[in-house]
Amino acid sequence: MEQIKVLIADDHPVVREGLFAMLSRQPDFKVVGEAKDGVEAVDMARRLKPDVVLMDLRMPEMDGVEAMRQIKSTDPDIKFIILTTYSDDEYIFSGIEAGARAYLLKDAPREELFKAIRAVYKGESLIQPVVASKLIDRFAELSRRAPSGEQLTERELEILQLMAKGAANKEISAQLSISESTVKTHISNIFQKLGVNDRTEAVTEALRRGIIRL
Repeated sequence: MEQIKVLIADDHPVVREGLFAMLSRQPDFKVVGEAKDGVEAVDMARRLKPDVVLMDLRMPEMDGVEAMRQIKSTDPDIKFIILTTYSDDEYIFSGIEAGARAYLLKDAPREELFKAIRAVYKGESLIQPVVASKLIDRFAELSRRAPSGEQLTERELEILQLMAKGAANKEISAQLSISESTVKTHISNIFQKLGVNDRTEAVTEALRRGIIRL
């Protein structure tokens, strides 16, 4: 069985120990390390090459958002799940912007955490409804103040929505029954219309403007 390599980053020893015990009982998870702060998380991520990092937001030395940015800059394939006690709008917004694919509160049921790890590993996203509603409200507020830009076509919107779910070009091609080269052309047009350079920026900007929803 293929195991998902997980790195836990949290400054509370009890939380780390609890997560380690919980995840280790799942046959498809392998906890490869435990970091007590953001600096240690960056170092461990570079050395241990986890598939998924469970990242707390508030940690000493370096917070979770900055740690995600640094890890992502050197290894964009590592995926992040924010696991925190904070549901403040600003924390949510910063975490998603930094590249988190899932945002869970620490009181989430363990099955929801397991589901999030498996989903994020496959390139999907998972955000709790209580968090998603706040995120949507925030993006809606920002979109009212942002210029609408050049209009996206219906097909471009479909592709953008699939990109937001983490779908790769091959998956988008299969789902929409179009060639991969056509998908690439549409994505290039999306980048141009939104004024961005990559997929993450495209999804973030589209959410910010309220063009798509999670």
